[in-house]
Amino acid sequence: MYAGKSQIGSDKIADEVPIAVEPFHQTLLKHGLSLNRGQTTTLQVNVGLVCNQVCRHCHLNAGPDRTENMDAETVNEVLSYAGRVSFDAIDITGGAPELNPNLVDLIEGLYLHAPKIMLRSNLTALNYGEGDHLMGLLKTRGVDIVASFPSLNESQADSQRGKGVFAKSIDAFKKLNAMGYGLDGSGLELNLVSNPTGAFLPPMQEQAEKRFRQVLEQKWGIVFNNLFNFANVPLGRFRQWLLQSGNLEKYLKKLTSGFNPCAVEGVMCRTLVSVSWDGYLYDCDFNIAKGLYLGERKIHVSEMRGVPEPGSSIAVGDHCYTCTAGTGFT
Repeated sequence: MYAGKSQIGSDKIADEVPIAVEPFHQTLLKHGLSLNRGQTTTLQVNVGLVCNQVCRHCHLNAGPDRTENMDAETVNEVLSYAGRVSFDAIDITGGAPELNPNLVDLIEGLYLHAPKIMLRSNLTALNYGEGDHLMGLLKTRGVDIVASFPSLNESQADSQRGKGVFAKSIDAFKKLNAMGYGLDGSGLELNLVSNPTGAFLPPMQEQAEKRFRQVLEQKWGIVFNNLFNFANVPLGRFRQWLLQSGNLEKYLKKLTSGFNPCAVEGVMCRTLVSVSWDGYLYDCDFNIAKGLYLGERKIHVSEMRGVPEPGSSIAVGDHCYTCTAGTGFT
């Protein structure tokens, strides 16, 4: 998947560094737990690793130099799969999904098969190329927007995502609000995702949402529906940064010490199946980065007749501590 990319070599080096943490599967056993599927209700579609940003926290090493993008044939296979299965929700992600030339066809096709479609955006990519046309389509089809916005501090956000990103994100927010996104009663959801800008865990979600809501409205007149506060997953570029900054072991120990047995029941992989840009299936987007196929079995979306069987096993690794630390990652 990542052949020919020098940054992947660095990531492999990071993976090979021995870290003294208990393997995730052993922690589950110690607590008398197993991680198996419930009823799969969500299809996640990663349309590619091409992105207009090079974010320090990216678990997929996405960026402008990547070439992996879901082609039209694979898009059609995904649409056929969505037609065979009645998913409650479709979650479109990347990279920057807006930079996939087949995104419009994907959204138009999925609109026929699922009551809820979500698009994960870094906000700045919405202004690329025919951004206004895309935003118009998102509004027409009632697509929820899940916007990544790491910090209310401009210098912190730009240090994580690139110079000028904060200002461009604010402009995109204003455009979306003007279209009705995030406004009460509009039916157009605008949700925020905030990730820490360093090697630490996020603050309490309720407190963070209150602060984001207050500052964004007071300074820029921006409103939104919900904020979700997630820890960064120690994979890809973020793992490489942790290693280079000397924070890898410390960060992993924070995640493992924060393991919450109660969070296992609600992790997203229990109700989600993820399809990569090349059409192969995984238990979640993080397992795409790790190269762990769905239930540890390589299967293409075109071969899948229905959803994974309830009770079937989920491929796990030490990165799974991220989703089970504190209140979890759903």
